[in-house]
Amino acid sequence: MEILIVGLGVIGSIYGYAFQKSGNKTEHFLRKNSPKAAITDLNVQMLDGRKNPKGTQIQDVYKVNHFSKKEYDFIFVSVPSGSLAEVIKNLDEAGISGTFILACGIWESRQKLDELMSGKPYILGYPVAGGNLEQTGLNSCLFDHFILEQEKNTQIKNYRQLVKLFADCQIKLEQPYDALEWIWLHMAINAAVVSVAGKYGDIKNPTASAEQLMNSPKILAEAIRAIRETSKIVASRGVKLKHYNNELLAYKLPTFISAPIMKKMFAQNILSRKIMTLHNNFNDLFYVCKTLYDSGKKEKVPAPIFYDAYEKTIEKLQE
Repeated sequence: MEILIVGLGVIGSIYGYAFQKSGNKTEHFLRKNSPKAAITDLNVQMLDGRKNPKGTQIQDVYKVNHFSKKEYDFIFVSVPSGSLAEVIKNLDEAGISGTFILACGIWESRQKLDELMSGKPYILGYPVAGGNLEQTGLNSCLFDHFILEQEKNTQIKNYRQLVKLFADCQIKLEQPYDALEWIWLHMAINAAVVSVAGKYGDIKNPTASAEQLMNSPKILAEAIRAIRETSKIVASRGVKLKHYNNELLAYKLPTFISAPIMKKMFAQNILSRKIMTLHNNFNDLFYVCKTLYDSGKKEKVPAPIFYDAYEKTIEKLQE
């Protein structure tokens, strides 16, 4: 299959690497004036969880091929949803087409998303991977599953081909009740955790803040309470949280039970710990937090713990 990755970011590069290693052709769409336009290779350091639940450490080189075609089987997009309109505009101007895999944190409604995509075939997904990219070094982790929209909820014609693509990469697919609502809920969880971590930690050192969060039952308990509040912001959009009981179960338990369980989980699950400590993209992290904060305030959803954590984190950024 021929796959176009938009940009040369962490998530696109991780999955581009997995796609390429499984025998598919991957290319990257980069503007000519991009500071990354001259990159032809990435040195990959990856904790790979596809075969070993504890992860296998690998070192490799990912060949970065620049786009050379007008039509692709799939176009993989992983950007903050606030940047999605610009991506679509740039691809349209270049005359590039294909089935879009939107692996983004999307807060728009389905109607707005359909308008934005203006008839282009697309499917919603969500990556279970993370890391950071510095110059030509990709330090990352990749889990053995990927969130993908159910076939009945999308109109793409090459769904089975997409399923095969992930199967060839030894990545299992998880298909929630409604992928867009699931993304909203995942954004809500992330916003709560990041805001609380920022409130107590060194905002200029996300790795240290994440370590502090994962090692402290007290801070984890506050993050859990904040998640309960941000999930109500999602519910205010008409989402029935009962459809996502599995995702929310851990946060419904009393915090004196759930916080120590989460601390133990982070201590034992190397992949989960790794993904928490590697993510240091400020624009990504605080786009999600601001999106939830603004939406909660607009809908007048009571969320004092989350609002306080977010506001204290922003105060630190402005110091």
